[in-house]
Amino acid sequence: MDRSNKLLRYLASRLLLAPVMLWLISSLVFLLLRVAPGDPVDALLGSRASVAAREQLRQQLGLDQPLPMQYLDFLGDLLKGDLGTSMVSAKSVGAIVRDALPASIELGFAALVIAIVLGLIAGFSGIAKPEGKIDLAGRLYGIGTYALPSFWAAMVLQLIFAVGLGWFPVGGRFPPTLVPPSGTGFYLLDGVLQGNWQVVSGALRHLALPAFTLGLLLSGIFDNALRLNLRRVLRSDYVEAARSRGISETQVVLRHGLPNALLPMLTIAGITVASLVGGALLIEVIFSWPGIANQLQEAINRRDYPLVQGIVVVVAALVVLVSLVVDVLVALLDPRLNF
Repeated sequence: MDRSNKLLRYLASRLLLAPVMLWLISSLVFLLLRVAPGDPVDALLGSRASVAAREQLRQQLGLDQPLPMQYLDFLGDLLKGDLGTSMVSAKSVGAIVRDALPASIELGFAALVIAIVLGLIAGFSGIAKPEGKIDLAGRLYGIGTYALPSFWAAMVLQLIFAVGLGWFPVGGRFPPTLVPPSGTGFYLLDGVLQGNWQVVSGALRHLALPAFTLGLLLSGIFDNALRLNLRRVLRSDYVEAARSRGISETQVVLRHGLPNALLPMLTIAGITVASLVGGALLIEVIFSWPGIANQLQEAINRRDYPLVQGIVVVVAALVVLVSLVVDVLVALLDPRLNF
């Protein structure tokens, strides 16, 4: 069987597994929310509400139904594309997710670009002189940024650059003195498309610090990955053969080592998308960023079952989709890969 047929079979198997993964994640979230301590009725009415009021609200929310019936209703709505209605705001969960998702994607994409740039610079810096001072500094950078507690790093950077120096706003996504642009929901993109550079400047100024914070914390992943892959590649037989032909070390690294070392970085970038969800939760809360992670934190605190379930399903679908795209790209770019 040729490679194209194997690739198609691999893609088909991944597409068939995606709904199964989403079903398992959705079912697990549904079950965990129901067995976790606490009652959404108490969160909505308070502990002093009368028994009659509590029972009436429980019926309205469908919580009086047996757990299997609640689960079947949840799956039925999910198959129809209905994520439900928020218990707290009575708004459609789909509408809440659509409003918050662009902010999180904008923050996540900017943070991922910063993480890749910083990680590649740090990972490549010590190749000229392994085990030297620059190489040691790069390794310490990779370990340190990966091990830093995100909440601590965010508050320190916030105190330095927002409170102390005043270079950036303390929080928020857009200046309160300006009207947010209408369009795609991505403020930077909308500002560029509309030619409104005041909007672009305001959105970029609010985005810079949270994106840099999250990118800095994730850059250690790319630093360590590039460092290990590049060293392994530079010890391979074909690189030694290139050196024996009299090719300069710079050309060996740039033409033979770096392209092969960068291929696994695609997989690392796909995995980092899942890390962005957890990392963005604390960053969005600390910087008051109105994204989907912030909505998730509020929904968990309020025991808003439909909103938590809807956000987790959407995020899981995005992670599965990105992982699928990355796997296909790696398979297309790396002929050595077997399926």
